Amino acid sequence: MKTNVKKDCGKRLNYLIGHLKGVKKMLDEDRYCIDIIQQNLGVISALQKVNECILKSHFETCVSNAIKFGNRKEREKKLKELTGIFKRSKM
Repeated sequence: MKTNVKKDCGKRLNYLIGHLKGVKKMLDEDRYCIDIIQQNLGVISALQKVNECILKSHFETCVSNAIKFGNRKEREKKLKELTGIFKRSKM
């Protein structure tokens, strides 16, 4: 993974840790259910952005290299990995 992507994703995840702690505090304080759900949706959205950032980097590095320099088996492996990710996500 590129250093700048790793740094950006690390910042985003640190923000998310704080956000989750805030949501937990809301839950502990018996805050309004819809407010908690809205905050959870924000966390989910932010996690999806982290995944998008990582996936973009994966395409630009690992997948690109497999296409340019890898053998057929390596290319098929990368395609299988990507297919699996798309099956498991809503990207």
